[in-house]
Amino acid sequence: MIIQSSRVWVAGQFIPAQLEVEDGMIARIYGYGEKTADADYGDKRIVPGFIDIHTHGAYGFDTNDAEPEGLRDWMKRIPEEGVTAILPTTVTQMPDVLTAAVANVAKVIEEGYEGAEILGIHFEGPYLDMEYKGAQPPEAIAKPSVEQFKDYQKAAKGWIKYITMATEHDEDFALARYCNQNGVVVSMGHSSAAYEQAIMGIANGATSMTHVYNGMTSYHHRKPGLVGTAFRVRDIYGEIICDGCHSHLAALNNYFTAKGRDYAIMISDSLRAKHCPPGGNYQLGGHDIEIGEDGLARLKGTETIAGSTLYMNRGLKILAEQAMVPFDAALNSCTINPARALRVDDRKGRLAAGYDADIVVLEDNYDVVQTYCRGKEML
Repeated sequence: MIIQSSRVWVAGQFIPAQLEVEDGMIARIYGYGEKTADADYGDKRIVPGFIDIHTHGAYGFDTNDAEPEGLRDWMKRIPEEGVTAILPTTVTQMPDVLTAAVANVAKVIEEGYEGAEILGIHFEGPYLDMEYKGAQPPEAIAKPSVEQFKDYQKAAKGWIKYITMATEHDEDFALARYCNQNGVVVSMGHSSAAYEQAIMGIANGATSMTHVYNGMTSYHHRKPGLVGTAFRVRDIYGEIICDGCHSHLAALNNYFTAKGRDYAIMISDSLRAKHCPPGGNYQLGGHDIEIGEDGLARLKGTETIAGSTLYMNRGLKILAEQAMVPFDAALNSCTINPARALRVDDRKGRLAAGYDADIVVLEDNYDVVQTYCRGKEML
């Protein structure tokens, strides 16, 4: 199959080109009009598929539900917002719930599914700071434990690829070092770490931060905190929720200005309420939440933010059109940057020969026209 457009994102720019897709891969890229095209998208933008590394659920499903069909339905439908790869993300709960949740993801991976590719599991908690827990259930927060994590990873059959933790509570950084040495990305988040503590976390294995600005020590010119660490240490990754609500548009611009085009990662941090009708009763980590008119989820009866309902294509629009982040930096944050963070950038995150045919066709208003997951049309 050959698809073409006068605007295909190749090597950090739009060029007229054709993509030849074979066996789920981009086999070759031709000049525009060189071959007979099976799908001609005119001047619509063709970009790499979006990778969401922090998302709890959508369509009424939550990763912690541990329901195979709910997870399959999520993967099949999420390409409607341009997502072609994903890390289903847990939320802090008791060990039996977390064990079932990660085992369910492993089961679905083994047995098969359609749609966005599950690249692994994002294990958010339970090793968090109590003060900066946000909406995470306090009764389930635990002290970092290598032995307990090994049990979770055994249940997950090795599919935990990314962990959010408060490294300042990790004695001798034992869990951070273990994860880093065993192929699990360590991300500092829901953390009370001071700048100096955060630097030691990085020195002992942390390579990312979880939803920068949210669930962490804020920036002060005499106490830089985790936010100051994110600004200062430019060559570690940092997730950021780009809905314009979790962080002010100016704060988004400040972050990308400091971080550059290579280390910022846009995430949705979405909940089960995404793609659901307004209203309804929802839970996160066993606690009731409500969705406001601004699209934010909050713990019921409080102003504590509990997550978002952000669509990734809308996040890209907010970054580029409202926060005024350069388009290449905005696009990198949901394509090649998360691929690099997860060490799958040899096959994900770019439109190039030899890469997976994860492709999104966008209107100028960022609506998704078509999404290809490993070469298969999904819409």
